[in-house]
Amino acid sequence: MSFTIRAELRERFGKNDNRRLRRSGKIPAVVYGGGGPAIPVALDPKAILRILHSESGHNAIFTLEVQDKAPARVMLRDWQWEPVREELLHVDLVRIALDTKLKVRVPIHFTGEPQGVKVQGGIFEIVLREVEIECLPEDIPDHVTVDVAGLMLGKSLRVSELPVSSRVKVLSEAERVVAHVIAPRVEEEKATTEVTEAAPAEPELIRKRKPEEEGAEAEGEGEKENKRDTKKEGGKES
Repeated sequence: MSFTIRAELRERFGKNDNRRLRRSGKIPAVVYGGGGPAIPVALDPKAILRILHSESGHNAIFTLEVQDKAPARVMLRDWQWEPVREELLHVDLVRIALDTKLKVRVPIHFTGEPQGVKVQGGIFEIVLREVEIECLPEDIPDHVTVDVAGLMLGKSLRVSELPVSSRVKVLSEAERVVAHVIAPRVEEEKATTEVTEAAPAEPELIRKRKPEEEGAEAEGEGEKENKRDTKKEGGKES
């Protein structure tokens, strides 16, 4: 999809001027790069949101039209959000030369159900969701699609196995794992449970008696001894 955004030159700057600009329904932006000077502009944030939500997302190349300036092919380089209302506050745009290669990150899309999940009961786990590439602007793919239907239990998909065009160079580490099928953790949890059940019962705790209890017991033993002595003496007298 081709996008065209119209912008106006900004002649006033500063925080107060930017606030007034946002209240009017536009946001400040800067266009730079491509051998030209940096140009401050104002544009409609809704137009930028349409680009960000498109299939190409932040990698989309679109036309910027500015009053009294030649149209330029640009990309989004950076943008700032208002964290509470989640509104765009500012964007940076960079001019693109169609004959100069770019380094960008594109998302990875997965299709198919891995056999390691369907047949062997494993769990499909995604490790890497985007990959860094280098290519000409017109060759930037919206995404990289990979079929994982043949992925078996214990097997991994690596960056080197991603299907990309011959015009695209992958910059991410070739041996980096993109996704894999792992065994469920049920056996591990079962083993932990069995160890817990087989553990010996805790020994019965012997409560340490308080000093006053020990004293009372000693007094009781003394009284018993006195009674026995009295009985013995009584028996001798008779």
